[in-house]
Amino acid sequence: MAKKLYVGGLPYSTTEDELKDAFSQAGTVSTATIIKDKFSGRSKGFGFVEFENDEEAEKAIEMWNGKELSGRTLTVNEARPFQPRPAGGGRQYGSGGGSRGGYGRQNYGSSGGYNS
Repeated sequence: MAKKLYVGGLPYSTTEDELKDAFSQAGTVSTATIIKDKFSGRSKGFGFVEFENDEEAEKAIEMWNGKELSGRTLTVNEARPFQPRPAGGGRQYGSGGGSRGGYGRQNYGSSGGYNS
């Protein structure tokens, strides 16, 4: 059964081929993916490597976790299952509401003149 690993701390210049080559030292790599910013296309400094079997994945964790690749220390562990984020994103600050009127604001009616 395939096992997917999270690889953090990647140098931003690392390519998917370089990632696959490095991790293939531990076994047969099914896929190697570097996560990129959707706007700039630049690497976010982490990715995922999938192995064909669990033993090779465990060997890769032992081989690479805490070790350096191109001068950066890697964090390698079993990837957690994807869980979608709630819609809207960002922090939740509670609702504003209330009057948005400013100090001394005049109340204009539909006639365009001042209401008394």
